Amino acid sequence: MILDHALTFAIGCFALALLLNLIRIATAPGFADRVLAVDTMTVNVTALVILYSARSGSVFSFEAAVIFAMTGFVSTMAFCKYLLRGSIVE
Repeated sequence: MILDHALTFAIGCFALALLLNLIRIATAPGFADRVLAVDTMTVNVTALVILYSARSGSVFSFEAAVIFAMTGFVSTMAFCKYLLRGSIVE
């Protein structure tokens, strides 16, 4: 019972964080700020997937969360390399 309320509260907090990240993407002054907001969004979505799988009791969602986290990490590294060098592929 308490766990259900805690998971619902956590899901609401991460959903609010996603909304705030979308606002930050729209109002960010620079490209680096937008990249940071997108990276934070991938962390929030990964947390939402894990919380949803914990609430529903499904084990298969954890694999999706790991794949999404790895994809977010690689895309953030590619954005950072682009910001530093102006090119992704050398």
